[in-house]
Formats: sequence, structure tokens, C-alpha cells
Amino acid sequence: MSAKPIRTLIVGAAGRDFHNFNVVYRDDPRYQVVAFTAAQIPDIAGRKYPASLAGKRYPKGIPIHEERNLEKLIVKHNVDEVVFSYSDVSYQHVMSVGSRATAAGAHFKLLSATQTMIKSRKPVVSICAVRTGSGKSQTSRKAAKILQEMGFRVAAVRHPMPYGDLAKQKVQRFGSLGDLKKHHCTIEEMEEYEPHIVNGIIIYAGVDYGAILEQAERDADVIIWDGGNNDLPFYVPDLHIVVADPLRVGNELTYYPSEANLRLADVVIINKIDSAAPGQVDALRANIHSVNPRARIIDAASPIHVNNGADISGKTVLVIEDGPTLTHGEMSFGAGTVAARKYGAAKLIDPRPYVTGEMKRTFDTYPNIGILLPAMGYSPKQIKDLEATINRVPADAVIIGTPIDLGRIVKIKKPAYRVTYDLEEIGEPNLRTVLAERFKGHP
Repeated sequence: MSAKPIRTLIVGAAGRDFHNFNVVYRDDPRYQVVAFTAAQIPDIAGRKYPASLAGKRYPKGIPIHEERNLEKLIVKHNVDEVVFSYSDVSYQHVMSVGSRATAAGAHFKLLSATQTMIKSRKPVVSICAVRTGSGKSQTSRKAAKILQEMGFRVAAVRHPMPYGDLAKQKVQRFGSLGDLKKHHCTIEEMEEYEPHIVNGIIIYAGVDYGAILEQAERDADVIIWDGGNNDLPFYVPDLHIVVADPLRVGNELTYYPSEANLRLADVVIINKIDSAAPGQVDALRANIHSVNPRARIIDAASPIHVNNGADISGKTVLVIEDGPTLTHGEMSFGAGTVAARKYGAAKLIDPRPYVTGEMKRTFDTYPNIGILLPAMGYSPKQIKDLEATINRVPADAVIIGTPIDLGRIVKIKKPAYRVTYDLEEIGEPNLRTVLAERFKGHP
């Protein structure tokens, strides 16, 4: 008689959890996945991972529940094993979930990096980070540009953000700005996809990263894994680049899977050297060396620019920053704040007295955001509430620190100034050096 399958619950956030299921659990009869739980992302719970993606062993799909109900779900479904499958969280958070699972009667498990990576037929350059908001996106853009200049066809594959119809989002290809509308992208998705598209890079995302890889390989000589949420790569990297943040020094050794990324890195980029104190940079450099002395280190900055920035001087401003950076990224400022200081804004106006609807819920969930407004847009309702909040704040002007032109998405009824920023390496080695060395002899 065959053994009963291990009843498994996957704890996630609509990304890594689905990938882990697809790669490890979907076709393995030793396991029976009874449910997913959801955190970090609004309005995911209460849905199902659809049967069309779950495979023949799950003809009814798999339910997605709130993580706060973890203990009840373990008891109700006689769960044997809880698999932790999301990122950008402290070790304290991971083990708190682990303790809840253990106390409720289930084993607690983390899957290995190699167990969940898919091997590509094409070379893969992975760009990851130790925390959300470290500077991974501008690093990915620059790496893609360099590879193009070297003569390669480049496609980027982005860490998942499938917040809509999961079945329809199995494989998403973005070759033009029109594809953003076609796929009903959220603000968070547009922030990551649009800069690549503008630079002439095809970008893929979705739910099934095996199927995505098959399509991306047809478009590209080299694939960039554009990691998000400081997660590990979904594909086996031929060159693994990790961006570290001196403004949050210590997080690279105390967040999951930040330290794992750092230990795996071939190259570590210390970004924001222009914003950090020398002691912070030195401490980060020492931490990198303590766990990965073989990694090459690139020093870099991400200087900001604002067209007509001088007009900001003396104005009261509302600063809008990238949503994930302020929320689970836990940053207290971003590019918009730096711009406000650089160009002499008189005062930052606190948006909290003026937030409405879904935006109020965001501040309730993340009370440490402070006097900045995160550009949250996971749903049409949230985008509408973001627009209403912006226009209620009695500021002279708005500074937009997001990677996209937010004014294209919401109607801002006061002068708005968009902040742009790109990666600039300092000295040697630099990205061009390490990419040229890796692809020496290629076209």
C-alpha cells in the first residue's frame, strides 16, 4: 500500500508560492497541497489557484486564504507541512510563522534555492537585491543596455506580480506600452515593466515560469532575471548580481532570503554610496565579506534628476514614493524625498489627514510610512483612491518618486515633478567589466 500524500499548505504572497508549487509540488504524488495563504498583497485571499494552472491532480483548483487563519487551516485540513514561500521579511517574521505552524501541529519548511530554480538553454544574468528598494530596477535596466550594446538580443523576465485573473496571466509578454493596458497592469507592475519597454527590451512576467522561459528563450540570446521583493532567482543564473543597500545596513544578514542571495552572489553592488554615511558603507562592505569573501564588489550611486527641478524651491510638496519600497520594504524615504531636499522644497505635507478609501487601509496596515504617500495601485479602486488623496492634499506641488510617469495613470490637479534616476558605478570593476568577462568570445 502506498503512503498517504503529505498534506501541504503553502504560505505565500501571490508569487514565489505559485512558483514553488509549479516546480516542486504540482506533479509530485508524494504531496497534496490543500491550500495557499496570502500576505503583503491586498485582495488575493478568497480566490483560487485555478485548475488550468494547478494541473490534473487538482481539478477543482486550490483555495487561497488569509494568512491570519493559518492555525485554523492547519487543523481543518490536517496539514502535515507548512512551506514558507514569500520574501522581504525579517528572520523574526519567518520564525514567527514557523512557530505558529509548529504550535498548531505542522512541520515548517523552507525550500532550497537550487530546488526551485529552472535551468535555461540560454545564459541567464540574475539581478536581485537584499531588500526591496535597494536599486535592483535601475541595475537591471543598465545590464540590459550593456548586453544590447554587446550585440545580444535581450529579454527580461520579471519576478511575478499576478494580481488579476491568474489563468489569463499564465504567460505575459510586454513588447510595447499598449501591452500594459492589454494585460490590465497595476501601478506596481507598470513601475517595473514600463522602463524596460521604453528602452526597447521585451519583458515577460506571469504565473508559470517554466512556460514563460520557453517563450523568452525564443526572443533572446541572453535572459535577464529581473528579481523583485529581494527574492531568489527562479532560473539558474550564469552570473548572479545582488544589489545591497547601505541605508539599511544589517538587513542583508537578518532578512529572508537576503542573506541567501548575498551568499550566492558572484557580484555585489553597493548602491546609494552618495546618500549613505561612510561608516554605513564600511559596515556593509564588512558584512558582505564576512559571508561571501569571493564576491566582487561594485560601488555605485543612483543620482536623481528632475526636469525644471529649480521650480520646486520654496514650495510645499506632497512626495509620492514607490509603494513596495515604503510598505514591506520599510524604507522611510525614497527618490522623491531626496529630490525634495536637493531642490529646496520648503516643507513636505503630511498626507495622512487626507487619505481616503483603500489608501487609508494602506496606512493602517503600514503605520510607519510617515509623511510620504505610497503609489499604491493594486486595483482600480485603489488607483481611484490614490488620485483622490493626491488632490485632497493642500500642497503647492507633487514630487513623483516612482519609476513611471504617474500622471499618465492618475489626474493630478497641481504641478507635478517626476524624479528619474539611473545606476552610475564608481571606479572599477563596473557592470560592463563583469558582463564583458562573463560573455568574452560571444558576439
